Amino acid sequence: MKSNEEVIKYLNELRKQQKISISELARKVDMSKSTVSQYFNGKLQFPLNRAHDFARVLGVTTDDLLGLDLSKVNPVNRLTKIPLLGTIACGDPILADENITGFLVEPADYLPSGKLFYLRAKGQSMEPTIKNGSLVLIRQQPEVEDSEIAAVLFTDDDEATLKRVKRSGDTMILLPDNRRYEPIIVSKDNPVRILGKAVRVTTNL
Repeated sequence: MKSNEEVIKYLNELRKQQKISISELARKVDMSKSTVSQYFNGKLQFPLNRAHDFARVLGVTTDDLLGLDLSKVNPVNRLTKIPLLGTIACGDPILADENITGFLVEPADYLPSGKLFYLRAKGQSMEPTIKNGSLVLIRQQPEVEDSEIAAVLFTDDDEATLKRVKRSGDTMILLPDNRRYEPIIVSKDNPVRILGKAVRVTTNL
């Protein structure tokens, strides 16, 4: 097993390679910047119980990060950067630079095919399926099947929302999973653009 200094050195190398600042790393692992800074400057011991969170954000296995049983671990050779979208400029391609607020690095072997991006869920309308703050992996596609969860963009908005799609004849209805919220009926006066299909949800405990 690696020493505390070796773990921190490896973390530092990974974040610099991926151009992730300490403040961005702290935000992604849901910790304060001052605490994470103290890990890197040696004032605090790195917490082994949070190794999984740091490894996930930086695209390595926990065993690799800590140096555990490396002879039994299949090395992850192919990593890919998946964009995290924020606001979406009207008329621009979905993955235009101005729409991207950051990247998450993941092993390519465990990802579905197609163009992928992440959205961060906001609000409670899709609970309990998707909790507020969850990261949702979206496969870019212009249509989804009935009952699938889609990332949709209202034409008068610049932020995608997640809803379950249902069709009744020529009418599309966007259904929340939380029954406290009302369905949204898509119409000529309330048009939407489907950005893609939700394929995976990551929630911090």
